[in-house]
Amino acid sequence: MKTALAVLQVVSAVAVMLGILLQTPKATGLGGTIGGGGDAGGGYRRRRGLEASLLRFSAVMIAVFVVVSILSTYVTK
Repeated sequence: MKTALAVLQVVSAVAVMLGILLQTPKATGLGGTIGGGGDAGGGYRRRRGLEASLLRFSAVMIAVFVVVSILSTYVTK
């Protein structure tokens, strides 16, 4: 059981990293860092299509990672 949880935790951690790294930033460059964004909306826009799917995937993988981490803590005690 410990080994399965450890493997699941590593797989979910890698999936979280990939999901976050594949997302496009809302505002890039120095202007986005300061908060300018360079466009009228301040860099904020609604995510659609693939971006929305990546956001949902990342959120689900983060939840899976947290649940598996809590479960592995209780299993090892």
